Amino acid sequence: MTATVPIHGSCAPQFAVVRDAFAENFAQHGEIGASLSVFHRGECVVDLWGGMADPRTGRRWQEDTLCGLFSTAKGVTATCVNSLIDRGVLDPAAPVATYWPEFAQSGKAEVTVAWLLSHQAGLPRIDNPLPLEQALRWTPMIAALAAQKPYWTPGTAHGYHPLTFGWLAGELIRRIDGRSVSAFLAEEIAQPLQLDLHFALPADQHHRLAHLIFTESPERSASRPSSPTVTTSPIDLTDTRTYLAEIPSFGVATARALAHLYAALIDPVAPLLSPATITAATTEQAGGHDLTLQAPTRFGLGYSLPSRTFPLLTETSFGHSGKGGSLAFVDPAYQLAVGYIPNRLISGYGHDPRRTALFEALHKALDPLGRQSLRTC
Repeated sequence: MTATVPIHGSCAPQFAVVRDAFAENFAQHGEIGASLSVFHRGECVVDLWGGMADPRTGRRWQEDTLCGLFSTAKGVTATCVNSLIDRGVLDPAAPVATYWPEFAQSGKAEVTVAWLLSHQAGLPRIDNPLPLEQALRWTPMIAALAAQKPYWTPGTAHGYHPLTFGWLAGELIRRIDGRSVSAFLAEEIAQPLQLDLHFALPADQHHRLAHLIFTESPERSASRPSSPTVTTSPIDLTDTRTYLAEIPSFGVATARALAHLYAALIDPVAPLLSPATITAATTEQAGGHDLTLQAPTRFGLGYSLPSRTFPLLTETSFGHSGKGGSLAFVDPAYQLAVGYIPNRLISGYGHDPRRTALFEALHKALDPLGRQSLRTC
């Protein structure tokens, strides 16, 4: 018989079924350590954690345990970029080279900000991956991307940019604002909202990191899916230097911080982004066959929109999921924001039985009598 894993935290009575599903993931779906947070109508109604942060040492998951986000961090970066659009200092219709002149190299002069944010720029990788020491430094990666020739004619197709999205979007922030993306996130969003959310995690906070458990080798996990536009990642996900470096497609956070961030986007009194900016950011810019993932995807201005490859709660949801299982999104129709972070990484994109169980439980909590047509997209 599988031992019961103690679940810690709080849960409003309406969402007890979500707590049950979170606990069941440990018993039925191989969860090792995880945290889950849900905000509903601006209030934190679920804040749970349990299991092992590091099975090697027996260290348990705590309230303040941090975990790697993988591509869930792209939604955080997208929020930073859209805040510049919201302020009127970044035009999504303008060429990227307007703000970053060196980007115009190799036939990229006409690439727009909107194309870059919706994975249409044709830059899912660089031809010659940099050694780890250079890949973890900002300037070499930016120079390589500025010089890189697109893998397809920009604006004619889209293909998921697994790691390069963060550097591309982050450099736009730096060129316009003057601050690094990690400083911008900290000073403009994380500190005002008191979010435990980071790019370039300080070394004195590494003791709070959950140990990542791969169901396949870290190198293979980082390089998948296999397609003509994706090669082995230059980033070593087991190297502590990765967490010190500024990689906006790979951050760290608590689940509570992620859910709070997305709840703040639609706060009725003081939203993090204006309703007009949210509407523009979540309007489909690219959809259909993805040249990188070889599957259907949909993207707005940096945010992932519901699709079979990246399912979310309902058709109104937007946010981002991450390699291995992490997820953060908001559903404006139900005023619901969710953050979920596990440290056991399931290989592949799309279906994850743990997330499916949590979606089903959220459906039941939001509409226990089945009167509404809630469905996972």
